[in-house]
Amino acid sequence: MLALNDDAFVESVLGMGADTLAESHLDARTHALVRLGALLAIDAAPSSYHAAVQSAQAAGATVDEIVGILIAVAPAVGLARVVSAAPQLALALGYDVETALE
Repeated sequence: MLALNDDAFVESVLGMGADTLAESHLDARTHALVRLGALLAIDAAPSSYHAAVQSAQAAGATVDEIVGILIAVAPAVGLARVVSAAPQLALALGYDVETALE
């Protein structure tokens, strides 16, 4: 449908804030983790990480799985992106990065 440029489908998948769970054919946990992986890949804003982590945890993802996403995307996105994203992901998980660095 995306390749056919079906306006309704494109809007449902790419629209801002659109819930794409049904269209993705993924379970909620996998969907949330994939979205988090995409955010890590593009070095998204901290608020985006926070929302994605909340969604992933609400769908049953563990902290280890969430951190595992950072490890999984590392070969594709590179070390610089991982180093940049790691503190933001830690903050989204409730980890006090500043205190840990003291």
